[in-house]
Order: sequence, then structure tokens, then C-alpha cells
Amino acid sequence: MNLRRITCERARNLSIVKTLARFGHFPNRTTEKEAWFLSPLRSETQASFKVSLILNRWYDHGTGKGGNGLDLIVAMKKCSVKQALELLSNEKNLFSFQQPILKKENAPKIEVIEVKPIQHQALIQYMSSRKIRLPIAQFYCNEIEYSFKGRNYFALGLKNHLNGWELRNKFFKTSISPKAYTYLNNNSDHLIILEGMFDLLSMAELYSDEVTNSDVIVLNSLSFLEQVSYLFENYKEVDLYLDNDSAGMKYSKDLISHYANVKDKSKLFKGYKDLNEMLISVKRIKKVKSEIQLEM
Repeated sequence: MNLRRITCERARNLSIVKTLARFGHFPNRTTEKEAWFLSPLRSETQASFKVSLILNRWYDHGTGKGGNGLDLIVAMKKCSVKQALELLSNEKNLFSFQQPILKKENAPKIEVIEVKPIQHQALIQYMSSRKIRLPIAQFYCNEIEYSFKGRNYFALGLKNHLNGWELRNKFFKTSISPKAYTYLNNNSDHLIILEGMFDLLSMAELYSDEVTNSDVIVLNSLSFLEQVSYLFENYKEVDLYLDNDSAGMKYSKDLISHYANVKDKSKLFKGYKDLNEMLISVKRIKKVKSEIQLEM
């Protein structure tokens, strides 16, 4: 097989399940939509390595990392993309199973019906419960009406840089393909890294000037951190506002050790899981103080 014929795009479409089997890893349990493995990246006794059979993507809950077929080869072999492609060029059978186990056209699809300014009262009430004012939400998000399995739904939508959408409402969260990170480019030399939609909206509530005067990346999944890290060298300072959980703290520690311009800002919301949890607490305290003053 000629190496020049193996493009990154082709390698990314490798079937995750069959790639794992090729290297001696088989699922502990399988459902219609996903398969669970003992992680091929570390030692464990309970399967926490998930493969989506619909999206053909993997996610290791122990490391907080995930991706496509090429990402898996790179992670398993601890090699560069170039070295992974060289390895694949010598594996005669790997590309015979490059399609996902379940083809995307056979999986139920979310179809966008309409994109419009946020106006549904249920979404406005939901944002109010998360202490996000309507003007801020309208600036960064839209109301998305969409259909799934013959029924219509609505949600807050944050657009990503590949024109897919992250969707949130009171009852669930999902996304419309392609899944990717959101990049707000304000031509700044300062970059802010956030995990999700409500981190962005909470940041805009708490530190509006910081958001306005900085470039912002909303990861929409921690698995995209590796993809965006190549941008770090373009900035004087990169501030991380990752969640105060094991995955967020691990990623922050790793990035700080590799990049001199990266800073961990999670101490700003110490004692809270994320920015939105702190925002809700801060506004609740202010409300209580205001009510006490009125009673005096």
C-alpha cells in the first residue's frame, strides 16, 4: 500500500471497534449504540473506555480524552500523526474496515428546522434558573427548532466553528453534527479556554470585559483540547477555566507543564464545580442580602 494514498481523513474514518480488535482489545459489553472496553491506554479493572457505534468515536473516561480512529492509533502507540500513518501503510487489512459499524445514514438524524433569536418562554425561564440574562444569551446563542425521530423540539444553540450546534434545554443536552469546538476570534493576543456553553454565558455575566477583549474557545468536549492546543503559541497568554473536577484539573496541570504562556484560572471559582455554579451562588447571595436590607 502506498503511503501517499493514506490521507489523515481516511485514517480518521477507521472503525474504532475493529481497530481495537486488530490490536487485541475486545469489548466487555456492547449495546445497540455503544461498546465498552478496558482502556487500551492504561491499566484498569472496570471498563470505562466507550466507543459510540453510531458516531464511530471513542472516549476514555479515565483520562478525559477521545477522538477518531487516527487519534486512537496516536494515543495507543504514543507516536506522531506521521508515524501513525506510516504504521497504517504497513497494515494491509486496516483500511478494509474504515467505515463505522453503523453507517451514519442508518442512524436517526437531528434536522434543523429553524434558527432564530431566543424567544421561547421555557428557554427564557431555563436561562433565568441558571442566572443568565436574556441579552447575554441572545448575543452568543440562538433558539434552535429541530426534529428528531419525527418529533419537533427546541433548545438553546451555540454554533461551533464547523457550523454544527451544541443544544441545551432544561431536560437534556445534545449536539448537531459536525461536533467541534466554538472559536470566538476578537483579534486579541489573549485566549480564554472554556468547557461548555454555560461557562461562556457565565463568564460573560461575571467578567464581561474579559470576554469582550479576548479570543475565546468553548471546547464543547474536553476531547478537543488537543486539537486547539496548536493555537496556544499564537497568544501571549492562555487562561484555562476548566471545571474543578479530576479531568479538568489533570488537563490544566498537563497544559501548564507544556506551555509557558498557559495559566490555570480555576481558583477564581474555587469551591464550585464550574463558573455557572459560582454565578448561581453569587446571585443567590446578592438576592438574600437585598431582601434583608428591604426588611430593615
